[in-house]
Amino acid sequence: MNHARSHALFTRAQDLLPGGVNSPVRAFKSVGGEPFFAQRAEGAYLFDVDGNRYIDYVGSWGPMVAGHARPEVLAAVEKTMRDGLSFGVPNALEVEMAEALTHIVPSCEMVRMVNSGTEATLSAIRVARGVTGRTRIVKFEGCYHGHGDSFLVKAGSGVMTLGLPNSPGVPDALADLTTTIPYNDFEAASALFEEIGDEIAGLIIEPIVGNANCILPREGYLQHLRELCTRHGALLIFDEVMTGFRVALGGAQARYGITPDLSTFGKIIGGGMPVGAYGGKREYMSQVAPSGPIYQAGTLSGNPVAMAAGLATLALIREPGFHDELERRTHQLCDGLEAAAREANVAFHTTRAPGMFGLYFREGPVETFEDAKASDAAKFKHFFHGMLERGVYLAPSAFEAGFMSSAHGDAEIAHTVKAARSVFGDMG
Repeated sequence: MNHARSHALFTRAQDLLPGGVNSPVRAFKSVGGEPFFAQRAEGAYLFDVDGNRYIDYVGSWGPMVAGHARPEVLAAVEKTMRDGLSFGVPNALEVEMAEALTHIVPSCEMVRMVNSGTEATLSAIRVARGVTGRTRIVKFEGCYHGHGDSFLVKAGSGVMTLGLPNSPGVPDALADLTTTIPYNDFEAASALFEEIGDEIAGLIIEPIVGNANCILPREGYLQHLRELCTRHGALLIFDEVMTGFRVALGGAQARYGITPDLSTFGKIIGGGMPVGAYGGKREYMSQVAPSGPIYQAGTLSGNPVAMAAGLATLALIREPGFHDELERRTHQLCDGLEAAAREANVAFHTTRAPGMFGLYFREGPVETFEDAKASDAAKFKHFFHGMLERGVYLAPSAFEAGFMSSAHGDAEIAHTVKAARSVFGDMG
């Protein structure tokens, strides 16, 4: 493939942007080489500035669950933007979005729109601290909840990809208020709450970890956390920025039958536009300003164009059978990849939930952060570039989940498995 124009753009960008990018994992540092620059996208495909086409398993890191550039979404955006891009006062579409979210996710009796997943998670822990009068937050090793100070302790996503266990610039005093425990470890959670349960304002978790690749909860684990939080008066916060409306219409909480106190969302509810939201029980959300004393604000929150894109996307995924088909396609892809690896005698394991998956160069199972770290990153690097040269774009990190969309059909999956068979053959 020719990448001359992408190379020229990356050269220019490195003089102007830290690392040449506006989000760290895009720089390809963990896999080597240089990123391509996108020109456009359609359905299951990305097209770069050099005219190369890729089957896209990143999907703008999740929101494109119905595929890129859906005509219904673009039409909603075009119609809305003709009336203006931003008002700074309430608009009808943000009320429609709130009605949709509270209907789809019963645990969210009230919601507040924001502009990113990071804003949503930061706001949720502020609410947890405000309503409990406590200060300590509990998170999990390898989970990533955005780049807020409280979350950059043993975080996943780009922090893990770049080998940065903690970030300079986060004051020790604030980091000391975040306690991190292993994901899927029943005993560690029980011991922590037994020791300091009366100090914990909130426990925030990716119910399915998507930022240490893709790790599913052990049976009963989320229920165990729900019981601990209830017993000790801490708020259970589900970060559904990745899983919300993807693994089930009502998110991971619907899939596993858990009722969190607060939930955070992003990505899909903007249909690709910058957006986020947090919500939960009325007794907690009614304490957010101006109804209550817990302050949070945003000039662009509830932006009409973002709301229009999100509502159009939610309409698509609410169609009967959408998630059943998404799950079937995810299994079809993962089963095909595992079969191709076995043919080449390559140690390889997949994890999967509807619309998202993890790829590990090791034998399974993968149920913990330590399991995920034991994957062979060098082999993933080889696999990533081999697939990219064959027109398949995976997340440029061994520690990021992959994403399916309803636009990925038999042809795209067959091409992906064929490409993988070729790359595995080189590795075996």
